[in-house]
Amino acid sequence: MRLLHNLNFDFMAYRKQAYIFSLVITGIAIVSLVVRGLAVGIDFKGGKEMVVEVAGTVDVNRIKAALVPVLGSEVEVKAYGGSDILVRSVASEGNAQQEEATIKTINQVYPSAKAKMVGADVVGPRFAEDMRQAGIYSVVAALIMIFVYILIRFYSYGGWQFGVGAMAATFHDVTITLGLFSLLNGILPIPLQIDQTIIAAFLTIVGYSVNDTVIVFDRVREYMHDLKSESFYNIMNKAMNSTLSRTMITSMTTLFSAVVLFFFGGETIRGFAFAMSVGILFGTYSSVYVASALVLDLKLRKGSK
Repeated sequence: MRLLHNLNFDFMAYRKQAYIFSLVITGIAIVSLVVRGLAVGIDFKGGKEMVVEVAGTVDVNRIKAALVPVLGSEVEVKAYGGSDILVRSVASEGNAQQEEATIKTINQVYPSAKAKMVGADVVGPRFAEDMRQAGIYSVVAALIMIFVYILIRFYSYGGWQFGVGAMAATFHDVTITLGLFSLLNGILPIPLQIDQTIIAAFLTIVGYSVNDTVIVFDRVREYMHDLKSESFYNIMNKAMNSTLSRTMITSMTTLFSAVVLFFFGGETIRGFAFAMSVGILFGTYSSVYVASALVLDLKLRKGSK
């Protein structure tokens, strides 16, 4: 992006306004997580998943409305592949009767669909609890490993402040994305339930957020070695300006892929694409105005003592 070459923008001059923005958004996300909580899929609470083959085009919302009296109010119905629909229900008792009732109901709504069951899986409560714990442990473990990695990589040049900055930015991105899942669930016409696919999206967001941050930190480390007469404030701004083109190109190309997935990837992957899109946007922002800005202020605070 030639427009961004030879840029000389004072990014760090606006870091306090960015702190306020981040604190407000993160605060709203935490309040929503506490008050509204998160909706979890059957992966984490147990239930049954059925794949039904249908002929022709069917309206999944109409089928869902017809299945609520049969499978309960938490039933999910999604288009799945070219000619299948995915039916998820929290009820796992009476498996054979559920399958028969589901097929019968769909055929009553769409007689020409000739619905037939092609697959069914049951997730038990104990297995669901194990899956939920594994999901939480995986995200926490990723955050700890990132902190240790950044601390080891940059400690000799910059100190512990780089590890804290990277950790804060990753926590910021994951909290805001989780908060949006909580806040917008039931408002947006897309499924925003936490399941294994969304955990994979959050782990990807963690990796993506750190990738952007490491690119900036690496350039800071180079400038700390080459520009020893410059103040740390100027070094930080120079690092931002010199890496902005690369950051924008990688972020935009990844974001375009996530947006295409959101609109054309089908109902089952829309939540994943939404999480990725939000994570990429806030990950790019936080590498500048959370990770780097925090390192700068911690350094300045240390230098003033």
